[in-house]
Amino acid sequence: MPTAKKLVVVVPFLNEADNLPVLYDRVIKVMTGQPEELQILFVDDGSTDSSTQWVQNQAATASRVRLLRLSRNFGHQIAITAGLDHADGDAVVVMDADLQDPPEVIPDLLAKWRDGYEVVYAVRRSRAGETWLKKSLAVCFYKFFRALAKVNVPMNAGDFRLLDRSVVEALRQMREAHRYMRAMTSWVGFSQCAVEYDRPARFAGETKYPAWKSLRLAIDGITSFSAAPLRWVSGFGAGVSILGVLWLVNILWGKIQNPAGPVPGWTSVIAAVLIFSGAQMISIGLLGQYISRIFEESKKRPLYILRKK
Repeated sequence: MPTAKKLVVVVPFLNEADNLPVLYDRVIKVMTGQPEELQILFVDDGSTDSSTQWVQNQAATASRVRLLRLSRNFGHQIAITAGLDHADGDAVVVMDADLQDPPEVIPDLLAKWRDGYEVVYAVRRSRAGETWLKKSLAVCFYKFFRALAKVNVPMNAGDFRLLDRSVVEALRQMREAHRYMRAMTSWVGFSQCAVEYDRPARFAGETKYPAWKSLRLAIDGITSFSAAPLRWVSGFGAGVSILGVLWLVNILWGKIQNPAGPVPGWTSVIAAVLIFSGAQMISIGLLGQYISRIFEESKKRPLYILRKK
């Protein structure tokens, strides 16, 4: 008989003691009767509650449970990377531990994979427990990112997805420090499709992605996949220079027509100086974002350090 193919479910977590037991039971339940061999790889991203101990207890008694402990909190995208680096399945499903990624969707992802697709996204049809503002901002970001980066990242798709072995191997070759896994998965290509689902609210605990972390992830995504903001800065500088020349010509022409008159426009000049000084600072900050990424990449530090495997 042919050997059964192996599915590894990668679950990065940070202080999810109330969610992990429920998640584990639901994954086992939905995978019962599926032809694939199951392994669940939990990635501890620096937890300080009892969730790590719970996974250790499960790993001690269940061979299909593995644990990776990072030496500190490296961030969600790095934790996903660590899971992919150590997942040895024919297919890998990445999902969060808060149960907003329902395990009941996994069979649908597997069905598409068996049909020959190498990347299967779980796309949110609805999003419970989120404000209209957050949903609207998410839609605007995806449209903005796709226009800038020319990478076809699916709308309303998070990190919940299935990856074929070939895709995992491709992603392992990409070792940039500032990672946006959703865009990286789209960038590598392969045959991709989507499965829609209704996203429930968080089962227990508090979100690990507040607004400022979402903003930082958005900035990482844009600056990692597009240099368009730098071109905008150049265009803005050229426009300001042209306006400055025209302003100077206007002042000189007025002085020629009325040599004895007072020099006009001090208020407007000061206002213009303040506005354009602020614009220059923003432009310098944007340049700094790109330069800082070059600096981080040049150090060649490991993306993460394991405490225990």
